[in-house]
Amino acid sequence: MFYCCDNNCRNDKLLAMDGFVGRTKELELLERAHAAPGGAFIPIYGRRRVGKTELIRKFLARRPAAIYVAGQRVPGNVMLAELLRVAAEALGVPLLAQLQPGSWRDALLAIEAAWTGPTKLVLALDEFQWMVETSPELPAVLQALWDQRWRDSGRVMLILCGSFVGFMEREVLGKKAPLFGRRTAQMLLKPLGYRDAARFHPGYSLTDRARTYFVCGGVPLYLRTFDPARSVEQNLVAGLLDEYAPLHREADFLLREELRDVANYHAILLALAERPLTLTEIGAAVGLGHNVQYHLQQLTQLGYVARRQPMSTRRAPKRAVRYVIDDPLLRFWFRFVGPNQSRLTVPGAQATFTRRIRPALDAYFGSCFERLCREALPTLYAREGVDAAFEIGEYWDRDVQIDVVAVRDDSVVDLGECKWGATTAGVVVKELDAKVARFPNDSDATLVRRGFVRSAVRPTAAGAAVRWHTLADLYE
Repeated sequence: MFYCCDNNCRNDKLLAMDGFVGRTKELELLERAHAAPGGAFIPIYGRRRVGKTELIRKFLARRPAAIYVAGQRVPGNVMLAELLRVAAEALGVPLLAQLQPGSWRDALLAIEAAWTGPTKLVLALDEFQWMVETSPELPAVLQALWDQRWRDSGRVMLILCGSFVGFMEREVLGKKAPLFGRRTAQMLLKPLGYRDAARFHPGYSLTDRARTYFVCGGVPLYLRTFDPARSVEQNLVAGLLDEYAPLHREADFLLREELRDVANYHAILLALAERPLTLTEIGAAVGLGHNVQYHLQQLTQLGYVARRQPMSTRRAPKRAVRYVIDDPLLRFWFRFVGPNQSRLTVPGAQATFTRRIRPALDAYFGSCFERLCREALPTLYAREGVDAAFEIGEYWDRDVQIDVVAVRDDSVVDLGECKWGATTAGVVVKELDAKVARFPNDSDATLVRRGFVRSAVRPTAAGAAVRWHTLADLYE
């Protein structure tokens, strides 16, 4: 049995994970590391809410001795006392809780000495960035213990977990970090893919599972707020738009949890919710000038914003780079929730949804469908037996916008047109032909046309040259 100290361990309906979806490879990696003869040191990191803690708890639930402690913004001596209290319960050694250690090293050595079992003792330090904030010596302490004791003894499995990607890459994995080069494995945990996300709502139609993914992405906590007994629209009102909804303040929480100067980050995300923007356009929109680059870097490291450039066989100019909101919930929140805050209070969530949000949803979901098609293309490649390396993105210039572009190293480029709304094969073929003619094919690659549609379209003679993919194909 494992014991934890975590302020988020509460009987909140949102946090109660009755089931566990996906993460098979990650669990297998942790199991192998625990069974291996030597020591194990695995950093696990990724954006907030992505399921890092649930993954660790799932793994620890079957361990005979495991200690889980979540960092807090409290003095170091308070954190040490919590660590020893949890260790005393986990190891059945009450005296540990009565110790008054002078340092992290003393506390960790006492815990190691108290464990006499035949398997590895698992020590999981979550929200590691907050521990280091009040105890900056901790990485060096762990480095010394790993080098001198834990690596070769095989008695300890150390898991360091953090939600600020930049911190973990700099202070744990970076070349200048004390722990650099010592990890036995590492895990950058990303949101679940669209097919795993669909498993949260097996009773939904494929269209509604896709629409849920367009809003919640692959974040388990968000997916679980969508009640399968309600429609997607009812869940939007009850889960996001109502002022007492569980996710109504989620954007504010995410920004305030990790960042200072929240107002400027808020303004950047509001600007990006309208459309992708260049660095210069963002600076002009929010009035930050050159300082906007620092703010974008922070948002990118947190996984909330992404940098995009046109995908083609030629190198894209720097001026063509755009920034987009990469997190689906934040993208929806800053498009529909943030700008309607006053209206969501009066006349209320349902009225605002009916009058202002519902009319814009199909167009919004259309852009989300383009992202889904780009995400699904590797699955289609695997089904088709394509074994070439590839890069997937989109292409744009002054004259053309192509929804899906995949540049492969077998001299093939796939170009795709995506239609979420009702359409015909003729419309898709006509648009593809026009866009293919404007695509810069400098390497003289073979251009393959792909049509992505929600429902099957009636084939035409011209459509025979297009590879068609329906929503059902993507989820197959």
